[in-house]
Amino acid sequence: MSFTKEEALKYHSEGRRGKIEVTPTKPCFTARELSLAYTPGVAEPCREIEKNDDDVFLYTAKGNLVAVVSNGTAVLGLGDIGPHAGKPVMEGKGVLFKRFADIDVFDIELKTKDPKEVIRTVQLLEPTFGGINLEDIKAPECFEIEEELKRTMNIPVFHDDQHGTAIISCAALINAVEIAGKKLDEIRIVVSGAGASAIACCNMYIAAGVKRENIFMFDTKGLIHKGRTDLNKYKREFAGENIYKDLADAMKGADVFVGLSKGNIVSKEMVKSMAKNPIVFAMANPDPEITYEDAIDARKDIIMATGRSDYPNQVNNVLGFPFIFRGALDVRATAINMEMKMAATKALASLAREKVPEVVINAYGGKEFSFGPEYIIPKPFDPRVLWTVAPAVAKAAMDSGVARVPIRNWEAYKEQLQERLGYTTEIIRVMVHKAQKSPKKIVYPEGEEEKIIRAANAVYDENIGLPVLVGDEKKIKDKIKNLGFDLSKFEIKDPETCSNCEKYAEKLYQKRQRKGLTARAALDLVKQPNYYAAMMVEEGDAHAMIGGLTYHYPETIRPALQCIGLKEGLKLVAGMYVLVIKNKIFFFADTTVNIDPNSEQLAEIAITTADTVQQFDIKPRIAMLSFSNFGSSPYPQAVKVAEAVKIVHEKRPDLIIDGEMQADTAVMPERIEQDFPFSTLKGGANVLIFPNLEAGNIAYKLFQRLTDATVIGPILMGMKKPVHVIQRGDTVRDIINMTAIAVVEAEGKK
Repeated sequence: MSFTKEEALKYHSEGRRGKIEVTPTKPCFTARELSLAYTPGVAEPCREIEKNDDDVFLYTAKGNLVAVVSNGTAVLGLGDIGPHAGKPVMEGKGVLFKRFADIDVFDIELKTKDPKEVIRTVQLLEPTFGGINLEDIKAPECFEIEEELKRTMNIPVFHDDQHGTAIISCAALINAVEIAGKKLDEIRIVVSGAGASAIACCNMYIAAGVKRENIFMFDTKGLIHKGRTDLNKYKREFAGENIYKDLADAMKGADVFVGLSKGNIVSKEMVKSMAKNPIVFAMANPDPEITYEDAIDARKDIIMATGRSDYPNQVNNVLGFPFIFRGALDVRATAINMEMKMAATKALASLAREKVPEVVINAYGGKEFSFGPEYIIPKPFDPRVLWTVAPAVAKAAMDSGVARVPIRNWEAYKEQLQERLGYTTEIIRVMVHKAQKSPKKIVYPEGEEEKIIRAANAVYDENIGLPVLVGDEKKIKDKIKNLGFDLSKFEIKDPETCSNCEKYAEKLYQKRQRKGLTARAALDLVKQPNYYAAMMVEEGDAHAMIGGLTYHYPETIRPALQCIGLKEGLKLVAGMYVLVIKNKIFFFADTTVNIDPNSEQLAEIAITTADTVQQFDIKPRIAMLSFSNFGSSPYPQAVKVAEAVKIVHEKRPDLIIDGEMQADTAVMPERIEQDFPFSTLKGGANVLIFPNLEAGNIAYKLFQRLTDATVIGPILMGMKKPVHVIQRGDTVRDIINMTAIAVVEAEGKK
């Protein structure tokens, strides 16, 4: 039960997410782990933190923990409903922090309306949290609270109701003004609302280049002007001359309307009176100041945004606060300043101009987006927001002098952010990076399919490979044009008109003439896309083949086997799936090809799988599965597995492999350690070789359908040259990922 000081410190540092690195939570299932997690092991990090206070970020969760603090006095569009009624909103906020930026949250509801009590309470919480997100606190108290906390605390404090809306809407404004053909320093803005959000928005617009004298703000009593005596100090900053009698009068000729007030206060006539290419941000929720339908009916040249998700251009704070805090936490910023907020604004505005990836299109029901009047800000489910905004915020924190831990390698930081969204991205990214170092020519026999064309376009753009589309040339070109892609990116091969067909037919005939194939039949076969593509690979006119989207599995494998054949020294092909489960990765084989392999075949499957796994930069630890544990059930089905282990040991003594063993033994390191200490498989297996196709196929499909596991594959192993079979339901991203795997494999076969 004893352990060293180093072990205790390692347990605590790796079990937290306080560092920039993404690290797994440590287990606490055994008495030893309990003693590491708590007494006596916990004393070691306590001593280290006492010696160096900053080590609290290394050994505890502080660096990834944010408090969402509210007193429920200004909840959404519901107003002062109190801390209990506001609690669901705070809990929801915690979900968004975790989902979009992997930040842990405690929501804290305070039973007080006294700003001083709120301030003092939050100040006392500073040792616990890495940042404070103030939420749903009414104005003007929210200004006083935030200002004092920012002045007195040494961690980031951010009132999202103010700055979140300001950052997102400012990004939208920057893009809308450009689309409208106007300039920020020339536009006239009319604002309905003078609360925390409205004032923060206007301050952000001014920082972006809007002139203060061109902003006209209305509250419930009308235009804010110098003649009024009822203004607090925050409203007085926007008091100008009293030149408009009401909102309708102010909107005549205005370039921009910003609504942060209440629904249905703007009419069609008011919108019609605005300047050319009017910009209307009607952000009251759930009912905007003017409905989307009425606004676009009033003006066809309008650029419209709302706070709603069912219309274009949703100004949604989730585009801001998770990523702003992520960047701030990762450099241990002492504050979130204007430079960081403006960096987030500009990053969002810039991202909206980039081509929208397929993952975003899928999240929104297949609808495509491109920079223009109906797409001026990114979508909340665009994963790129994380690794676009957070680095921009982190860099701004460093440049402005509020960062305590600088980031040296920005590319590595971007990849760490990507990993926070799921380990699958990291696994595939390994293959993508390898592929990008040496792109290969990839042939797709189903070149007429839209998914294939989209994937091929991305493969080219991401420098993964050079796509070759096989099929009817006219149909393929028409689809490429309709999708708006550049024809020059694609090589197109039409088997009906291709000059290589006779050469391919002769080669195929030579291979198969003693297996019943005639010369005429060979020519007919190479006119089929699958055979044509396979012969391209065999003859070196392409490096790899990806197919199966519209075919049954054997219809893709059979041409590949007949045209290309097996890798030298192998007697079979096998199928493997990659499964990612709670940040753990497993490789399952054989799951698609061999029905009931014998010992020799199982050994070959294990060796082939191990070699494939190494391409992922992962060291294989192989478990040969059975219903028996190391001879506990000496039936023929188990004996063949044990024999396979012996064969692998003889042929490849470099591999870590053991068995036969049950599945739970293979994946539970503590069981091997306690019950089977003689086993060479320490730390648990990551490669699981199933005794037959029935077991493997059932296992991966159960994981795929009954758990949240991510399943990648099938990866076809054992071919002389890379051939991979995609499935009918695969997405464009699945096809791209499989292409990357094929490119890496092709590089390894040179």
